[in-house]
Amino acid sequence: MSELSAEAVAADTSGLIVGDDGLARPVWASADPLLRDYYDTEWGMPVRDERGLFERLSLEAFQSGLSWVTILRKRDAFREAFDGFDPDAVAAFDEARVAALMANAGIVRNRAKILATIGNAAATIALREHGGLAELVWSFAPESTPASLSMAEVPSRSAESLALSKELRQRGFSFVGPTTMFALMEAVGIVDTHLVGSHRRGTSGVWT
Repeated sequence: MSELSAEAVAADTSGLIVGDDGLARPVWASADPLLRDYYDTEWGMPVRDERGLFERLSLEAFQSGLSWVTILRKRDAFREAFDGFDPDAVAAFDEARVAALMANAGIVRNRAKILATIGNAAATIALREHGGLAELVWSFAPESTPASLSMAEVPSRSAESLALSKELRQRGFSFVGPTTMFALMEAVGIVDTHLVGSHRRGTSGVWT
């Protein structure tokens, strides 16, 4: 049996792979260096600023139906194309900018998602009179977080992500379904779905 297949067998039973650095990570974060770095340094760390949350909300929307590594590989291009995800700048995008985005091979060229991002920027601006995007999103933090031993135990949505999805839709946002919002909550530290035994479990400072 090869070393890789042995690791895969171990992951089937534990949900984790111990890397050559001695640190345990889930299978999805173990193979690709880009995903591994993202998992080790960013995923699940608290994001509480408007622009940071708008960027992550936008990227989660673009990820729908695609792999997350595809979005990570295009993130720099996304940031350039969407003016650093400045909501004020994005909300002002006109049809010429939409056409330019549709011609930009560096991003995901999906017109519905592009238009949703522009609309979500306007909705983000409107939220400033009501506490702001970050305050609203974080207000849906649950009282407890999952303690999953394997990827099979990690939920894909929650009552809170469903409620957040409904609230954002009422506020004019789109491409914010409950599964997408749960992924957002995972990414920005609102819930900790690092597997029990992962070296990242509990490192966000939000959950102990």
